[in-house]
Order: sequence, then structure tokens, then C-alpha cells
Amino acid sequence: MPAPQVPYSPPRLPQATALAALEAECTLLQARRSVRRFSTDPVPRALIEVALRIAGTAPSGAHRQPWYFVAIADPAKKRAIRAAAEREERDFYERRAPAEWLAALEPLGTDFEKTHLVDAPWLIVVFQKNQDVLPDGREVKTYYAAESVGIAVGLLITALHRAGLATLTHTPAPMSFLRELCGRPASERPYVILPVGYPASDCTVPDLQRKSLEEIAEFVEG
Repeated sequence: MPAPQVPYSPPRLPQATALAALEAECTLLQARRSVRRFSTDPVPRALIEVALRIAGTAPSGAHRQPWYFVAIADPAKKRAIRAAAEREERDFYERRAPAEWLAALEPLGTDFEKTHLVDAPWLIVVFQKNQDVLPDGREVKTYYAAESVGIAVGLLITALHRAGLATLTHTPAPMSFLRELCGRPASERPYVILPVGYPASDCTVPDLQRKSLEEIAEFVEG
């Protein structure tokens, strides 16, 4: 049965207003960087809650909304995640990583030590739900789950940056330990860890340049 329909009529902004808003957003996001050195200063839970609500507005296959977020501030739980992640990362860097991948990472100065997993006041562990349970109790398959969760994570990162917070996408491989540590079911796949907080006072980031519009897009107009 089709879902009930409701009117949808967002305000149409004047072109100059819309362009100015987009230019301001572009300037804000051009300043976004992945951060590996976090301040231990607390971040109010309310900021995390609103950012997650924004992430939850992402489009998804068949509107199954196949994401689940576990926001962790407990120091003991963060230490356990760091210990498990560093075991996997050490093995990756020392045995499994292809030389080409290590060479690509070298300018970023990354290694298996992940102090940001305990320094950041929050860890947001994102899970991809391959099955879900409807309000009536039926189990259903999700569709385009990886793509949908990826869009939600993008919105989350944008929201955090807009709030003056920094983050980093961390994907230790394998990540199955996160399912156990976070108490999530086997039908959910760990997707990414996002440490969240304010940058440390001595934080620095690589001076990297983003590709120009001409390098990432083309326009086909009649």
C-alpha cells in the first residue's frame, strides 16, 4: 500500500540569496579537515544529539534508514575500543598493508597508534543495518544500505563541522570487534568510527589542496 502523501512546498529562494547561501556553505566546508589531535575538553551531549538527528535525514533505499549510531563518552569503553583497534591496525601496518597504500598514507603521517580514540570526548560508532524490524515486528531487508549509510555519515560530518567540532573517519580492518563492544546484533556491519571533539590547542593538519571544480565535474547543457 502506498504511503500517505503530504504537500511538499519548500520556499523557493531568490537566486542571489540561494547563491550567497551556497557560497557561504562552501567557504565553511573548505575549511574542514580531518583531525587526529583532539582536546579533552567536554562536548555537550546536546550537540551530538542534534548532529545525529541531521544524519538521520539522509535519503535511503526504500526509506529503510539502515543506520544505527552508538555515541560513546564512557572512558572505559573508549579505552577498550582503542586497544582492539590498535591490535588490528598494528597488524595491518606491519603485515597486511600493500606498499602502495603505505606510500599513499605517508604524507598524512598516520600509524597504528590511535590516541584520538581516547582523547576525543565522544566516539560515534556507525553501523550499517542489513536487516531491520518494522514497527509491526516484521523483519525486512534493507536496500542500498552501504550507499545510504555513506550519505548519512557525510551529513553527520558536515553537521559536526558546522557546530565547530572536528572529526576523523577511522576504519580499522577488520571492524567486527565493534559489534561485540557496542552490543549490536550480527545483522549489523560496523561502518566507521568517528572521534568527535574540539581540536587540540597544538593541532596541525597537512597542507593539502582539494581538486578544483574543473577536475571533479563537467556540465552538459543543451
